[in-house]
Amino acid sequence: MTEVVLTRISKRYGHHAVVHDVDLHIADTEFVVLVGPSGCGKSTTLRMIAGLEDISSGELRIGTRLVNDLPPRDRDVAMVFQNYALYQHMTVYDNLAFGLRNRKVAEADIRREVDQATQILGLEGLLDRKPFQLSGGQQQRVALGRCIVRHPKVFLFDEPLSNLDAKLRAHMRIELKRLRERVATTSIYVTHDQVEAMTLGDRVVVMKDGRVQQIGTPLEIYNSPRSMFVAGFMGAPAMNFVHADLVREGDRVTARAGELAVCVPPEKVRILERHDRTRVVLGLRPENIRMGEPAAAGAAAFTTPVIVTEQLGSELLAGFRIGETIMMASRIHPETRIEIGQVTRFWVEPASMHIFDAETEEAVR
Repeated sequence: MTEVVLTRISKRYGHHAVVHDVDLHIADTEFVVLVGPSGCGKSTTLRMIAGLEDISSGELRIGTRLVNDLPPRDRDVAMVFQNYALYQHMTVYDNLAFGLRNRKVAEADIRREVDQATQILGLEGLLDRKPFQLSGGQQQRVALGRCIVRHPKVFLFDEPLSNLDAKLRAHMRIELKRLRERVATTSIYVTHDQVEAMTLGDRVVVMKDGRVQQIGTPLEIYNSPRSMFVAGFMGAPAMNFVHADLVREGDRVTARAGELAVCVPPEKVRILERHDRTRVVLGLRPENIRMGEPAAAGAAAFTTPVIVTEQLGSELLAGFRIGETIMMASRIHPETRIEIGQVTRFWVEPASMHIFDAETEEAVR
């Protein structure tokens, strides 16, 4: 059993704190993704786990051992870096064997481990090449192989796909998922790409300004974001936000924002009764705003001119203005002809609406 447990982990440079009291329990063989914008502290947290950064306060345990003061070589972790970190003067075979040779492993055992990693990663026929003779995806697989041959307790990934083009990133995401099925090891993955976080992680840790904002499965994070930051960061296209006034008429509550008037579902009315706010922020994901006449009972419909369109191939995004806010709607057939300025009918189901406190930006719950 190799669990990784962070208890109130912090990192400071002088008086400047960059990671604040991170609590995280990663189970044996679990794949956890740390995601957030640049400068949010995710890579610093990973480097503290690897031993490449000192821990200012808190406790870090790998398995049953407290490892705060252990050097990286004694933590039994393997790290894949953004820039691959391969030895350019060595062949692929020697790159894969390097760590094992440093540990004085017998050459026959090295050959066996390298052969096994080569088969897992599809590197057959490349063992005599130098890294500069490989594509970006092949170099990344070599970097993964160098970790696999060591059989570490924990895999650490520091934005390993960010240097690849979009097509190769998608391919390598599939390769990483296949690798997980073959090599079940506790893994911590850092990325700024929410698509990678959603597709790879058993759980996702969303960070901002050195603090953990939310931890959950990809669907929990997507469907029940705890704040506007999490809601806006996870999802492509991003969630729409619009300020709305709450109008109470008996047991009925309506959220009004310009042309949009949404009847708040009863279960959310009960939640709002515990808040004395008359102004909230509505969160609507683009895929929940449909074009045309309402196709669901209780849907909120509105008419507004289209001010911009984005053709994505599989679908069309249409932008319109609600009050001072530009919003986007998707799930429109890509061959739909919409002219800029065309007055168009849209509708939204109230149940798909998220409600946030306008002052704290936290989800009303």
